[in-house]
Amino acid sequence: MKKTVTLILIALLSVGMLFASPAQEVASEEVTLRVLNYIDLSEPNSANEIAMIWDKFQAENPGIKIEREDLFDEAFHQKTEAYAASGNLPDVMYMWPGGRSTTLQENRLVKDLTPFLIADGIYDDYTEAAVAPQTCGYLAELPNGITTTNLMYVNKTVLNDCGLSIPKTYAELKAMVPVLKAKGYGCVGMDNKSEWVMQSCLFSLVVGRFGGADWANELKAGTKQFTDAWFVNSLALIADMYESGVINRNTLEIDYGSGRGEFANNRCAFYIDGDWSTAAFQEDLTTGNALLSRERQANDIELMAFPAIEGEVVSNTNSGVVGTGWGMNAEIPAGSAKEAAAWKLIKFLEGEYAQTYRLTTGASFPSLKTIDVAKVLVDNNLEPLVGKRAEYYTKYTLTPVIDGVLHSDVYNVINRVLAEIGLGSTTVDKGVQEIQKAWVAYQAK
Repeated sequence: MKKTVTLILIALLSVGMLFASPAQEVASEEVTLRVLNYIDLSEPNSANEIAMIWDKFQAENPGIKIEREDLFDEAFHQKTEAYAASGNLPDVMYMWPGGRSTTLQENRLVKDLTPFLIADGIYDDYTEAAVAPQTCGYLAELPNGITTTNLMYVNKTVLNDCGLSIPKTYAELKAMVPVLKAKGYGCVGMDNKSEWVMQSCLFSLVVGRFGGADWANELKAGTKQFTDAWFVNSLALIADMYESGVINRNTLEIDYGSGRGEFANNRCAFYIDGDWSTAAFQEDLTTGNALLSRERQANDIELMAFPAIEGEVVSNTNSGVVGTGWGMNAEIPAGSAKEAAAWKLIKFLEGEYAQTYRLTTGASFPSLKTIDVAKVLVDNNLEPLVGKRAEYYTKYTLTPVIDGVLHSDVYNVINRVLAEIGLGSTTVDKGVQEIQKAWVAYQAK
């Protein structure tokens, strides 16, 4: 009898091992995950994020060893492309919903995450936009939320010193330049040395205002061309901003992120960046230091999108896209312990704990519907910029971001032309022709 029971138990254990779920496999053997992470280590709370997010996951999952590579800006994108070309992609990687991650999506180098969400019963916990098919028709990365790429900071201290008020139109903004200059202030600060900044953080909004919310689809359908007035006028506005001094040409020499301190120190009246940049102005949780104190955030700083432009076909719009997030290497065997570990990490990085933490630091707003943003703001006594950012999102409808809807063969040319217009080394007409040529070549390819 004893022998029979023993045999039955052995048989049951064998069946259990045969049909073990991936999560069980993770617990029974150590798995190593290579991760490519995007992080600006110069920003406040970056070191904190490593401790609060990555170290926490590692502590809770001792059977999963993380080999993390931290990169930022162009170095990150160059490394991603190099990994893709060599067939040596990390297991989990930070991604964009299109644009900068087109190579990963078009070549199906990452898995569709929809089946994982459905299998775990959490698909409906995320906003519809967050789980919608991305550039190539599937959910290549699980995003943090929705990102608006134009955020215009207003320094009321500077405006008040010059007897000025917040502009409602571009004409009013332009008229401020000589008044500000007379008092030693710049008008609009930007960090344009990295060519993507102008395209993503300002030009995409301008293109949306002149081209309408559906400009990208109309372009792809052939009913719009880059040589048409909507795009010519968009480039002409950027040229006018440089020529008039609304944006100084020396911004083309400023490394990304470096101009934030100039704005905080009252060197200019406005500063343009993406919505993610609010985190850079907030308190470092370790040191307590901040570019903008809570008092200044509350009383001196306002957040807005670029003001109305004469001739725009839509108003009160901003350029926006589903946010960045995390994808999984398609080469990981289905049903393997590594796949289960990779999904466990992605689910953690976009789970309630991590998304709530990013909300408290201003890094991003949640894509999870289960997070009560208003309650988090009150319960955590969050800084004024976080609340102002939440209110700012309610004011604008969204139009596409250029590098989120066009291929790099095209948007890289747009980026370069914008820089050349800023330098004064090309004209709007020549720039338009170059961009149209790139578009025709891409379509033919």
